[in-house]
Amino acid sequence: MGKTYIAGIDIGGTGTKIGLVDEKGNIVSQATMPTNCATTAKEFIETVWNKTVGLAGNLTISGIGIGAPNGNYYNGCIENAPNLPWRGRIELSRMFSEVSGLRAIVTNDANAAAMGEMKFGGAKGLDHFIYITLGTGVGSGIVSGGKMIYGHDGMAGELGHTIVVPGGRSCGCGRRGCLEMYASVRGIVFTMNELMQANPGVSALETTENLQSKHIYQAAVNGDKLALQAFDITASVLGIALANAVAFSSPSHIFIFGGLANSGDILMQPLRRYFEENLLNVYQNKVCIEPSLLPDSDAAILGAAALALDDL
Repeated sequence: MGKTYIAGIDIGGTGTKIGLVDEKGNIVSQATMPTNCATTAKEFIETVWNKTVGLAGNLTISGIGIGAPNGNYYNGCIENAPNLPWRGRIELSRMFSEVSGLRAIVTNDANAAAMGEMKFGGAKGLDHFIYITLGTGVGSGIVSGGKMIYGHDGMAGELGHTIVVPGGRSCGCGRRGCLEMYASVRGIVFTMNELMQANPGVSALETTENLQSKHIYQAAVNGDKLALQAFDITASVLGIALANAVAFSSPSHIFIFGGLANSGDILMQPLRRYFEENLLNVYQNKVCIEPSLLPDSDAAILGAAALALDDL
């Protein structure tokens, strides 16, 4: 029997990543392309597959794993994903299978990343964990008993859209006060701007054009009072949300990935403190919060590939 290679495909709002991954998690070839490279979903899928075949060369592809916003594991569709160029219900799994002749598995991007952590990262051998992605939004994947929790409709695990500040900031989902408006890279920028407006003349970042989370991180490293406060507020809100998540899933570990997770101790130290302070006492000192062990540049591809490998 020949070696197994999986096509791992991560579809993002701006770019799509494609990689050929072996069973040990080695990416043997990869490429990126703009998600808006085609006018219809069908043309996009054909373009992605042609690119994938070119990457494979003489290698045999055994399956396809796809991570996408609003990806539904049960029906293989994405439905009204806000950051993608196609509206409505797109039958990704069926369309990829038709063009490739292979089985194609779809889930949302955060669930795919959680699968990658379980297959290739720090969650190897763990049966109960939560995976949190802190990017433009906040994504999550919840694993219990060694299985991803999808819920009855395939849409479980949206911790980023739990309300943490009733009546708070408007979220793209249409509600107000969602976690991702406070604990994402966008969220910390909102927080920093609010702090600077309330405390003029205190932070050196007041003159920064197009303020980004990386500017806030660097200012915090340099001891900027308001930047450190912005991280503290972010850690507080996220710590409470994760403490609440533990109460319904009782994980042994929580892995933090991407964006703000790369801030290291500036985020992780206060996060662990607020997390423990807000845990129900039966869970205290039982749950480890750790940064993901997946490399940022490869995590999306590895996660999507792990999805298909698990299916095989």
